[in-house]
Amino acid sequence: MHSSRSLLFVSALFVAFSMTPVASPQAQGLDIAEANVIDLTHALGPDTIFWPTETDGFKLTELYKGPTKGPEGFFYAAYKFCAVEHGGTHLDAPFHFAEQGWRTDQIPLTRLIGPAVVIDVSAKAAKDPDYSLKAADVAAWEAAHGKVPVGAIVLLRTGWSSRWPDKHAYLGDNTPGDASNLHFPSYGAEAAQMLVERGAAVLGVDTASIDNGPSRKFLVHQLTGAANVAGLENLTNLDKLPPTGAWVLALPIKLEGGSGAPARVVAFVR
Repeated sequence: MHSSRSLLFVSALFVAFSMTPVASPQAQGLDIAEANVIDLTHALGPDTIFWPTETDGFKLTELYKGPTKGPEGFFYAAYKFCAVEHGGTHLDAPFHFAEQGWRTDQIPLTRLIGPAVVIDVSAKAAKDPDYSLKAADVAAWEAAHGKVPVGAIVLLRTGWSSRWPDKHAYLGDNTPGDASNLHFPSYGAEAAQMLVERGAAVLGVDTASIDNGPSRKFLVHQLTGAANVAGLENLTNLDKLPPTGAWVLALPIKLEGGSGAPARVVAFVR
């Protein structure tokens, strides 16, 4: 599809969404043809950070690169890659922690496109690397910007993406195969429950998990999975988004039966 036609298609898609009850008032009339497009995705490659127990990492194997044979030869390149679902910028399907939850390919597209809510706790996380978002933080955001809209893609900014790809700085520990001594901020269970009750479609964060590093029961994963709320982990560039008014498009690989998948996540900002 020609790029200009693609832009018109996506513009029409966002207009259609802005006319539904899912959209927030701030998102009304967003013209993405004039919007700034922000990539919220880390590249998937040899420096990608994976959960410590996933020790295989990322592998890219060259199948062919160079000119083809014959009088009509031309340049050709092809590779194969291997990676686990939950590494780099990726989506957690509800099924990841909920047996009856949607699998990756079952999540409706309407749940993956929506108005962004950006909650900034970077100052608090700088003082406490294990900081967890509190219900009071959500209440303070709502006091300043209005109620979290139904269908929102909530993005928690901790500032941790600035540490990428330093595994020790990002995870708090760099022991292969051991996830027992991790330290990074994320959502707290009460705040996550509050956001689920508001009707959030996705909870995203610029750290390795929607539960903070010391978590053992992964309560945020459990309660979001049970509510068919997806997660986005290892995001970046959240500092380039306003607290409200942006729209997010979060598209994972449509992995049949999967519990998650690498994702390309972008935001459209006025």
